[in-house]
Amino acid sequence: MIVNDFIFAFGICRSSVSLRFMTDTPFSSAKRIVVKTGSALVAENGKPRHEWLEKLASDIVALRRRGLQIVLVSSGAVALGRQSVAGSVANRLDQKQAAAAIGQLRLMSAIATAFEPHDVTIGQALLTLSDTEIRRRWLNARATLETLLESGTVPVINENDTVATDEIRYGDNDRLAARVAQMMGADVLVLLSDIDGLYTADPRSHPDAAHIPHLAELTAEHDAMATGANADAGVGSGGMATKLAAARIAHAAGCSTLITLGNRDHPLLSIEDGARATLISAATTPASARAAWLAGHLTPEGAITLDEGAAKALRGGASLLAVGITGVTGNFERGAAVALKAPSGKMVGKGVTAYGSAEIARVIGRQSDEVEAILGYRGRPAIVHRDDMVLVR
Repeated sequence: MIVNDFIFAFGICRSSVSLRFMTDTPFSSAKRIVVKTGSALVAENGKPRHEWLEKLASDIVALRRRGLQIVLVSSGAVALGRQSVAGSVANRLDQKQAAAAIGQLRLMSAIATAFEPHDVTIGQALLTLSDTEIRRRWLNARATLETLLESGTVPVINENDTVATDEIRYGDNDRLAARVAQMMGADVLVLLSDIDGLYTADPRSHPDAAHIPHLAELTAEHDAMATGANADAGVGSGGMATKLAAARIAHAAGCSTLITLGNRDHPLLSIEDGARATLISAATTPASARAAWLAGHLTPEGAITLDEGAAKALRGGASLLAVGITGVTGNFERGAAVALKAPSGKMVGKGVTAYGSAEIARVIGRQSDEVEAILGYRGRPAIVHRDDMVLVR
């Protein structure tokens, strides 16, 4: 079944970010933003850069007051813990993990201190690659981050360097931030860098290189312009090449990417004042991109049969509740893709389920307030949430 046979099932549709993003007010079209900052920005000589973090925090607070939701992805744990590990160069994996274990506490303490004057709570989330690759863990991570945002908390995310091995690492937080933006349906991914955007060549070695303010797509030609990490910084594993790789992930998810200089006062609000940056605008919205992904890339592992009332409710924009289910087939776990079928057997749509088949079988036809007592734990309110389904036209 092709993507055009499906429509997005009434999740919150966020406006796409186009060139107007740069010519009007930078975040006027956005509702949710992921901001990534690197080790060189948050740490210097093994110490937190408190003054810079205070400016970043004040920018985030100002954007939140305008109704935007902000997720912060921050490197810096290894940089802040390296000097406390014997052999402070910390080149071996075990040394880096030990440094991360020490430095993560210092990083979160510094960020919490920056937000404290604004009476804003932050919440730590440490992710590994499997948290965004395995559907069940992806659902868990997204639900946690959504709950933090709904409670007014600023999620602060880092890779779980203490346990991640080279084989299961993102490798840099640019990619991690892009995966988070994809997971959370963000409108804009802001990559705060040591350079104010993409140039036709590395401006540090090519003074005549031209700055590129806007791109609608990325090509191999742009990859050739990108450079590796700034060797002078001494920390961090990214570079322009990883930022373009992250932008591709975000672009596919309907999220625009903004690459700009982070080492300035008020690095976010300065964008609205016209600070130089490179915008890689998405061609679609996060909602549309997610609908295409659900429609075209998930093969159902089982099926849930609905009563007529539930089938009609789904077409009207509702989530699927246990009370509207009459049967379940297949053997699947939470996070599986399932077909949603009307009593006639005709497919109504498909979606990602918040419960496994065995659990669904136990709560068929039950009211939502009965589900917890039957299963013995408080699960998700819906069997399949409306944001996690597509419907057949």
